[in-house]
Amino acid sequence: MFFKKNNSTKDDLSKVAALLIYAAKIDQNYSTMEEEIIKKTLIEIGANNENIKEIIDNGKKIEENSNQILDFTKEVKNMEDENKIKIIETLWKIIYSNNDADIYETNLMRRLTGLLYIDSKLMGDIKERIKKEIIK
Repeated sequence: MFFKKNNSTKDDLSKVAALLIYAAKIDQNYSTMEEEIIKKTLIEIGANNENIKEIIDNGKKIEENSNQILDFTKEVKNMEDENKIKIIETLWKIIYSNNDADIYETNLMRRLTGLLYIDSKLMGDIKERIKKEIIK
């Protein structure tokens, strides 16, 4: 678990949700499959079924009202490395949920590599592993 359920705030989770929603919307096709991936990840990192809708709704508002991804990468940047990796895996799952990564999605992930202090080789390894899992 990334945030302890009793220590995480809806605010923290909403900011993580905003980043995931941003990635899902970047290709102009925010699908229910992508939202399910986001919900599953949020539950894994500390949300519960009672507040998941509120967290998603707050994440959507944060994403819509932000003009830069820096506004919602801070929570992820401050996570332990293993937790950042889980978020990166989720981002790639969202991107490949439609079996393809477009130029905007790959550009986003390139930017996030630097913003989240992720080694570019590690980012590439995660991408290839998720791609193989999803595209069969």
